[in-house]
Amino acid sequence: MTVDLVAEFEAERGRLTAVAHRMLGSRSEAEDAVQETWLRYAGALADPQRRAEIRHLGGWLTTTCARICLDVLRSARVRRETYPGQWLPEPVVTPWDGGVPAPDGFAPDPADRAVRRDQLGTALLVVLERLSPEQRVAFVLHDVFAVPFARIAEVLASTPEAARQHASRARRAATATDVPRHTADPAEQRRVLAAFAAATESGDLDALVRVLAPDVVLIGDGGGHFPTARRPIVGVDPVARFLLGLFTRASRYGQHLRAAPVLVDGVLGLHLETVAPDGRLLRMVTGFAVHDGRISGLFHQLNPDKLHLLPDLAPDATWPPRW
Repeated sequence: MTVDLVAEFEAERGRLTAVAHRMLGSRSEAEDAVQETWLRYAGALADPQRRAEIRHLGGWLTTTCARICLDVLRSARVRRETYPGQWLPEPVVTPWDGGVPAPDGFAPDPADRAVRRDQLGTALLVVLERLSPEQRVAFVLHDVFAVPFARIAEVLASTPEAARQHASRARRAATATDVPRHTADPAEQRRVLAAFAAATESGDLDALVRVLAPDVVLIGDGGGHFPTARRPIVGVDPVARFLLGLFTRASRYGQHLRAAPVLVDGVLGLHLETVAPDGRLLRMVTGFAVHDGRISGLFHQLNPDKLHLLPDLAPDATWPPRW
């Protein structure tokens, strides 16, 4: 019985982790939510009355996990209001072998995923931070994972109509004109990021401008550990000059830069390492949004508290990276 119970839950773990990560923007918090879901599942099966309520396991687990995430989101608002500088989600970084990325950063079975290509990557998670907890839950469950509004209403303790309204408002926010879009397929991601790396390595401002969208946005999260821009940098010229300044300073101080392509939340990105001017190791994960052949968003995660699961770069990693 115990073995079957564990096997049933493990078959759903990938989907639950994907749901929780989209909602919370933190891999560690997502894993905690999934673990709490497991405890509630085990407790329900020990109670015959509660066990009878589980008619469809996947739906029950998703609803339970979403309720847990909703509680976490409501309490997280206060914590993030006092966050030093800009906030970015904890990235899910997985190796890239040159092939086609998985449909999300860690969910193993493409057949079970309802995530569309333009709803992948760090860009989506950044947009979700604009939403209320109720809007975020409704949007993620319905638009990303195709959960019906009747079940979403159970999570929100509301009506299906109210759940639909939450999702609609979230959808408008997610498609606003100032939101970085990501629609590139893997081949286009690879081509654009290779051009980006070549331009920054050569210091060619014109080449870099050509690979950035006119309204490109750059966000950096140092978590108070490393200096970053206090506000998003918006526009092709400011972003291009900021990026070239970073690489010029690294070269001036003799800092050795190493990098490798990785998948960041399921989208091709970069893992970089160098030495900060004060001698500390600086590790950075950069997620990208690519649309119409240009980079529409760059998301620099430098906060070591959010990179504790980041694997070491291979000894032969170089800059520019090998594609």
